[in-house]
Amino acid sequence: MRLLSLCKSKIHRATVTHTDVEYIGSIAVDADLLARAGLLPGEKVAVWNVTNGERFETYALPAPYGEGTVIVNGAAAHRCRAGDKVIIAAFVLTDEPVKPQMIMVDDRNRFAGDLVDNRWPSKPPLDLNEPALEL
Repeated sequence: MRLLSLCKSKIHRATVTHTDVEYIGSIAVDADLLARAGLLPGEKVAVWNVTNGERFETYALPAPYGEGTVIVNGAAAHRCRAGDKVIIAAFVLTDEPVKPQMIMVDDRNRFAGDLVDNRWPSKPPLDLNEPALEL
């Protein structure tokens, strides 16, 4: 069996509302957005800061539902400022195709729609049961 790390969830261009370097760690995200993107409390996430290019990993925690909160906590707070745009993504190790739950948000971190990449074919782009390519 060959496992691949595939994107399962993405919140595209959320706005950081607050940072707290004194908090133990994590990124707190509006619970509505977590649910819509299929992210669980405590799940490992990659955070890519579109504003300054910083990247880090942490775990997601729910913030109050519907408030649009995105708070970067702990040491990662040094990599973000309020107002920065970030992409929050999670991956899964699997040997099966994954249809990721990707959402877009507006400038106030309200759900704006499902992210659809028109370059993706309607079928999975590769057969996960085929042997790996030899390079």
